[in-house]
Amino acid sequence: MSSNRYFPMFSIMLVLLSIAAVSYTAVSVAADDSSSDSLAEAGLSLIALRNDTLDTNQDGDNDAIRVVVVFNTEQDSTNLELRLIGEYKDREVTEILQFTFSGQSNASLVYDAWASGEHELRLQIVDQDGNIITTIPLPTYVLKPALQTPSIMLALNAPQHIETGDECTISRIFSDETGPRYGATGVRTFSGAPFTVLDSQNSLDCSHWPAGDYQLKEAYRNDLGQTTEDWLNLTIHNRPAPDFTLLVSGNGNTTDTECRITMTPTDEQIDFTSFQKIWRIQGDQIPGNTGDQFDCTTLSAGVHLVSLEVINNELISAIEGVNLVRLPGEELTEEQKSVAPSRSYGDDTETESVGWISIGVLGLVVVVLSYLVLVRVKDSDEQLPMRDLGPTPMILPDGSPDSEGLPTTTDDDGVLWRQHPDGNHDWWDAELRVWVRW
Repeated sequence: MSSNRYFPMFSIMLVLLSIAAVSYTAVSVAADDSSSDSLAEAGLSLIALRNDTLDTNQDGDNDAIRVVVVFNTEQDSTNLELRLIGEYKDREVTEILQFTFSGQSNASLVYDAWASGEHELRLQIVDQDGNIITTIPLPTYVLKPALQTPSIMLALNAPQHIETGDECTISRIFSDETGPRYGATGVRTFSGAPFTVLDSQNSLDCSHWPAGDYQLKEAYRNDLGQTTEDWLNLTIHNRPAPDFTLLVSGNGNTTDTECRITMTPTDEQIDFTSFQKIWRIQGDQIPGNTGDQFDCTTLSAGVHLVSLEVINNELISAIEGVNLVRLPGEELTEEQKSVAPSRSYGDDTETESVGWISIGVLGLVVVVLSYLVLVRVKDSDEQLPMRDLGPTPMILPDGSPDSEGLPTTTDDDGVLWRQHPDGNHDWWDAELRVWVRW
């Protein structure tokens, strides 16, 4: 079968390939005699071999090589595997194409640069049994990759001053087009978080992280030796306890008037709606009352300790209390008067007279008791001994303390001490001039 009849078809194919490429430089490579002999033994002939340099991202630098081959076979059906091997700094990557054909057929492979520099290319032709028929050396190209090299970025979306419970997310922006292109995907590692982070988590919710300082780091290395990493430092502060005051209306009024105790947040920007609120009277919780206001109208006359405990979403609580005074009303039933505290009604307050006789008897009793007390005091004064002025001063004729032969020492404060055989100590009182047991 003559190959000339297929040459127009091959030319058309090359034109189509040149149109598809953004920018390229074509180089034809002829197989040497040894390669031709190996192909002939396998029943193959290499009609054409062409290399095209491509600039896929149109930045003016070549970043890929397209290799086009045209084969002719004498067999009814031939299975081949083409391996386009690129070597860069002793590291190889391989692009593989398997195809079946009969008669004359063509195939193309594209090598994408994964690093900037010189890439040595060669084409291996392998039979269906995995045996290498021949290896054709290709030119060395200086390429600059258009594939995106590995990159990692940790982006924080949170307030400038983060407190526990604030909306907080960390976006993990990761990309690597080079590793997956050649089956050289690497491993991502994440450290510094309080919980385990999986590769599938593109966003981390730090809203519920405990308070503390965090140094987050994510690193990546693919099997081509390309690495990247990024750091993120953040601090989460403990949210302060709820700050509020109690506004009282009706304190000191009578029980027949209205009474209200209202919680008022100190910072109006803080929403207390979701916080738990517990009202208590004298320490006893009021069941079912969890609102911002307490109706104290129904409280009986007297003094009541009313307190409110507010617990925020982080279980941090604060308590405020007031002493509420409620006076008896103007119109009370006898039963209410019996349990109500005493109240003065001014000139209308009823009083009971104790009588002049009672006052005279009381005065007489006081005079008698006073006489008896005076007589007993006089008798006891005659028998009182003289006051003991304390122990005799313990000094030597020269005025120095008498240690009685015991070892002495003076501490840093200038106090003289002596030690007894049993281990006990005395210190010298310079004012009374006596030893005082320690």
